[in-house]
Amino acid sequence: MNISSLIVRARPEQCPEVRTALEAMPGLEIRAATEAGQLIVVAEHPDASAAADSYVAMHQIEGVLSVSLVYQRNDDAGTPEES
Repeated sequence: MNISSLIVRARPEQCPEVRTALEAMPGLEIRAATEAGQLIVVAEHPDASAAADSYVAMHQIEGVLSVSLVYQRNDDAGTPEES
């Protein structure tokens, strides 16, 4: 499981379209947004590869200026086996 938080900066005039595109992406939740075009996004993905693919996809949304990773927790290694 990969959990991360990001700040997505969008052109203010395109923020509604960017928000709609982000909300359509699986595993993403927008927690806050400013009128200046900054969105705080929490992402939950099954693994690091899916998370990376999601970050790339965010960059490709028209109107997105930047995507900044703020926090990431990756539990891909799983839990140790019990004896």
